[in-house]
Amino acid sequence: MSRVSAAVPLARLSVNQMTVRQLSLPELVDGCARLGVPGVGLWREPVRAYGVRAAARLVRDAGLAVTTLCRGGFLTAVDPAGRARALDDNRAAIEEAAALGTDTLILVSGGLPPGGRDLASARERVADALAELVPYAVERGVRLAIEPLHPMYAADRCVISTLAQALSVAGRFPAPGVGVAVDTYHVWWDDTAPAALARAGAAGRVHAFQLADWVTPLPAGALTGRGQLGDGSIELCRWWDRVEAAGYRGPVEVELFNEGLWAREGIGVLEETVARFSTLFAAR
Repeated sequence: MSRVSAAVPLARLSVNQMTVRQLSLPELVDGCARLGVPGVGLWREPVRAYGVRAAARLVRDAGLAVTTLCRGGFLTAVDPAGRARALDDNRAAIEEAAALGTDTLILVSGGLPPGGRDLASARERVADALAELVPYAVERGVRLAIEPLHPMYAADRCVISTLAQALSVAGRFPAPGVGVAVDTYHVWWDDTAPAALARAGAAGRVHAFQLADWVTPLPAGALTGRGQLGDGSIELCRWWDRVEAAGYRGPVEVELFNEGLWAREGIGVLEETVARFSTLFAAR
């Protein structure tokens, strides 16, 4: 995956596929190429539907880079069969990331098992699974980026809620293999996050940076509550500066889940996202 210059406003922009999920992959790639967006973050389900190798060729032929693949993880199963399925799925995700030419697979840890209440044990199961997956990923040139999710998702989706927790798990493994993904939507509320981010940067473990704003009122479940850049409560420029201060110089990926945006014409949303990113870049 290429690391592009920070001198041009769009040179580090990546648009995550979910931001404009109403666009087909060819439409997204064509739109990004025409607008000067050099990177895309992809999701496994639509990529699989299109064909992994066909998707890799499409992006490559357009002169773009795949910045991340989302997602692996969901590693908290207690039963042996569930654990084996999760490990197999993550190995497949690693292979897909390598085929797409990205060095970063985003991991969402998974929630508590049915009837479970022990968060600490669930996090240990994530670490145990990573011990098996990290060598497999490193052999294929893929880094695993643990993404902490807002604590409202701890029960059913992600038992790792803070950057400090993510770094605690990642720190058990070599930095080239495991790091963290910093998503403003999930970490902006946490007063301990800036210090954890600095530690992650010093250890070379900031593997991905994603932007989204926090808008209210949140929709039911909050899964689709990620606001367009500048529409919400997050000090996005300040977070970008913190990530830069931590030594991160990679792509800056805009990942929005928003029913209102998805109901609009996709190219218009893409153009708006590029404009908002440029405004944010200028404000820094």
